[in-house]
Amino acid sequence: MSPSRFPSSIRCTAAGLIAASVAGAAGCGDDSCGPGGVSSIGLIADNPAVVLTYGQLTGGLNNDCPAIGAPAGVISMTIGGTQQDGQGLITLCIGRPDLLDTQALSLGFDAAAPVRVVDFAGSDKNCTYKVDRTMPLTGTAHASGLCSNGADPAGFALVVDATLSLTRTCGTTVDTTGVILHGRVAVAAAK
Repeated sequence: MSPSRFPSSIRCTAAGLIAASVAGAAGCGDDSCGPGGVSSIGLIADNPAVVLTYGQLTGGLNNDCPAIGAPAGVISMTIGGTQQDGQGLITLCIGRPDLLDTQALSLGFDAAAPVRVVDFAGSDKNCTYKVDRTMPLTGTAHASGLCSNGADPAGFALVVDATLSLTRTCGTTVDTTGVILHGRVAVAAAK
């Protein structure tokens, strides 16, 4: 069988493995670097009572949370963004961005978490919200279109599917509410 008759998934797998091992390039899930037309707004934290929307994410190789045992040349990535429908922010740190496009990495609060939730806050017309670190955080994040371990200026798309608890303050009332953090959003390269 000639190479042109192989299914594209077989060609992609072979080419992706060679490229990844030689140059640290993105896997074959996407044939190019970048977010691929994904919106810069679209990371949502919600439950039946609240919807908080995040976007304008940027990612930079700042070495803020280096992973023990990371291969030479892999620098940890910090991703930050803002709430689009209130006064809030999100900050994540990924110790091994080289793994982000090949597998779903778990989220957590501690230094050993593959994707560390450094900060998460939000607001709506009546309340403010801040991540509650005393409650469990579960879920994963992964990327598509991520090239050069996150150093490519094209950026990439980030997919998050997680549950977390927020401390909600509404006037003098303070309680805890759980939200699902989900969505696919573009991450621009920090300048």
